[in-house]
Amino acid sequence: MTGDMHLADAAAAAAAAADATDATDATDLMVDAQHVDKWYGKVHVLQDVTLQVKRREVVVILGPSGSGKTTFIRCVNHLEKIQGGRILVNGHLIGYRDVGGKLVEDKEANIAKERKEIGMVFQRFNLFPHKTALENIIEAPTQVRGIPRDEALEVGTALLARVGLAAKADSYPAQLSGGQQQRVVIARALAMKPALLLFDEPTSALDPEMIGEVLEVMKELAHEGMTMIVVTHEMGFAREVADRVVMMDEGRVVEEATPERFFTNPTEERTKAFLAKIL
Repeated sequence: MTGDMHLADAAAAAAAAADATDATDATDLMVDAQHVDKWYGKVHVLQDVTLQVKRREVVVILGPSGSGKTTFIRCVNHLEKIQGGRILVNGHLIGYRDVGGKLVEDKEANIAKERKEIGMVFQRFNLFPHKTALENIIEAPTQVRGIPRDEALEVGTALLARVGLAAKADSYPAQLSGGQQQRVVIARALAMKPALLLFDEPTSALDPEMIGEVLEVMKELAHEGMTMIVVTHEMGFAREVADRVVMMDEGRVVEEATPERFFTNPTEERTKAFLAKIL
């Protein structure tokens, strides 16, 4: 493995199994969420959510606070359990197994195996403060995937260079700006060669001048074919990069459309009201 590895290497992992057949073909789906319900106590947080994401597709989810956006993507990698419906990623049930038509929660070892295909970038950086940028990146590949340390170091070094942080390999999180930390987090997710990347408002904790550097990395990933679900309030990113924009409110999918139609000619009154407040 060479030091001039590109983000395309990680994106290629997402595209490798893609089938250029009809978009309705199940083999072309990376995420297939079917009638998903989720409660927190008596609060019905997700209500009959059905959403499909094709391979190589970038879907941006918008909506007001408390609409269920973050909860949904946390359910996609089973950080949150669902109480109804089912979610498949890359053709596999996530968090559950089908026993006679009934879903039963899977063993933790199997859940961990399925999660290997899913990378997630949180609002907060969640880096190990006592490890350098490079050490943070190689932790999961060596400990979870069993990749030899020398190989992981080579991959991690290449990924740091690709996100513009080659000179920060030996820096600790406290020595990095917020934008730099978030780029390390993205590199860390890519080091696992995921088939799907989830972003939970990745720029919300950043100073305004740092947002652009993170969005640029995300744009490169999108252009190189990485399948992505992005929860964000960055309207410019949604317009430029998304293949589809999804509007959520009160735990439901209200509307989904191409960026052009979503922003210029939304059909639902709730979408129109939301856009009128933020644009």
